[in-house]
Amino acid sequence: MQNKQPLASASGLETDVDALLEPLMADALAALNGRAPLLAGMVQYHLGYADLTLRPIDPLTIDRGKRIRPAVTLLVAGTAGGDLAQAAPVAAAIELLHNFTLIHDDIQDESATRRHRPTVWHTWGAKQAINAGDALFAVAHLPLHQLPARGVSAERTFAVLDAFERMTIEIVEGQTLDLGFETREDVTADDYLAMISGKTSAIIRFAAWAGATIAGADAVTAVRWADFGLELGLGFQIHDDLLGIWGTQAETGKRQADDIRRRKKSYPFLLLRERLDLPAQTELNTIYAQEDVSEQDVVRVLELMDAHEVRRDVERVVATYHDAAAGVLAYSGRNPTYQRQLQALVESLATRTF
Repeated sequence: MQNKQPLASASGLETDVDALLEPLMADALAALNGRAPLLAGMVQYHLGYADLTLRPIDPLTIDRGKRIRPAVTLLVAGTAGGDLAQAAPVAAAIELLHNFTLIHDDIQDESATRRHRPTVWHTWGAKQAINAGDALFAVAHLPLHQLPARGVSAERTFAVLDAFERMTIEIVEGQTLDLGFETREDVTADDYLAMISGKTSAIIRFAAWAGATIAGADAVTAVRWADFGLELGLGFQIHDDLLGIWGTQAETGKRQADDIRRRKKSYPFLLLRERLDLPAQTELNTIYAQEDVSEQDVVRVLELMDAHEVRRDVERVVATYHDAAAGVLAYSGRNPTYQRQLQALVESLATRTF
């Protein structure tokens, strides 16, 4: 991948994911070039194609995200013996849909920055950001309409379209549960895993299933690939949770332990709470009930996590999920070239620092 920013999670990836995605994404985004330049501009800004003045910039100078989800679709399609060009519309649709969810998540989480830049809502307000997210949701469907022209049968096209919509519902269900968890003190680590199996993992599960389906896999094989995506997605989210507490600012772009300051009830927090006695649980809940968490309280939560070996066990959970994904991959490949790249992607996700 010369003269371009490689996937942050797979710097050694041989397949040029961007070269397959960009023409399809550009074609879909052209649908926004209508009477509301701000709408197209906000979307272009969020995707890393424009600056705060909405003027075009070189996207290679901006962090556009890891693009893991479309990479999974393409590499699974290749590993399953299919044509990456046929799978590319699904990969583009996934990347656009993922970014729709990010814009709305930033509004709901009141996040001021994403990818080291101000978020859309923080710049143009929540109302306009909702419009930008809604537009991306619609745009995300457009690449899928190109599947028949690329030789994908009507039966498989309709199956992918149906699964795409159902996956989106799962994501919204997961986000609804996640927001509901914020005001509850009875949420368990198992509840959290069930939630992220929809919110985060559903799209990666779909990405793998769709790649296999486009490649012509039978139903049983496609489900096996879906299982691969689920395990990979769960490991990815728990690793994100780990980085949200122990990742350094140099690695993540956020202050270390920022998830504690944000009172985020992520997997490490829930593991810790389950291990505490009642007085310590009360102390932890009191800290998280504050509007602003002091640095002293951040240190206290970190001390509790250290005392109860939370980081060690979170790392073990991440390894378990990635090992499970690697296990599915080991006996599911038909094309060793893409299988090797997919294995490298799985390994890089297990050890990433951002």
